[in-house]
Amino acid sequence: MQAFTLLTGTAIPFGQRNIDTDVIIPARHLKAITKAGLGVWAFETIRYNEDGSENPNAIFNQSAYKGAPILIAGDNFGCGSSREHAAWALGDMGVKAIIAPSYSDIFSGNAFKNGILAVVLPQEAVDRLLEVAKEAEITIDLENQVVTTPYQDRFEFQIDPFRKHCLLNGLDEIGITLQMADKISAFEATRDAAKPWLPGAAGLDRKAS
Repeated sequence: MQAFTLLTGTAIPFGQRNIDTDVIIPARHLKAITKAGLGVWAFETIRYNEDGSENPNAIFNQSAYKGAPILIAGDNFGCGSSREHAAWALGDMGVKAIIAPSYSDIFSGNAFKNGILAVVLPQEAVDRLLEVAKEAEITIDLENQVVTTPYQDRFEFQIDPFRKHCLLNGLDEIGITLQMADKISAFEATRDAAKPWLPGAAGLDRKAS
């Protein structure tokens, strides 16, 4: 997982409330077992017309916001089903951070596991950022837990210390486990010496029936 430290970039001033995971990625696309390619279907019902053509009025299709790394959303973002594909689709379309007043707990967890920072700010701060995003970039400083703008706006946010540590260091669940590799190896060596009959113990004939 790529480390998240400081991000300055264009933010999509979306702002709609109660966007559920079916809007983020429709259920018919859940057959995918990889993250790659899901971004094209993110917000499909908003981005495309019934005939499959792009909706030119959809904010996601406007050239100024295509590929933007920050999404500004409304309250209760990511509600609905627990599909991790929602975080996959957002990441595949280039989103590295979301700013909203609140999120579904499950979505927030899925976003974190996929390296997407979910910033929680009061509605007043979100409203201000929605306006700024129309004309300027926004900066998210995870180390100092603050969102800033070129107009001297400064909004502090809270984050779970464990999640902050993982995001700053680019640690997913595998990375966290690998940090304990020496201790795991030491435990296995001690276990093998004490209980050599266990499956997987050193010297055990794995071909034996």
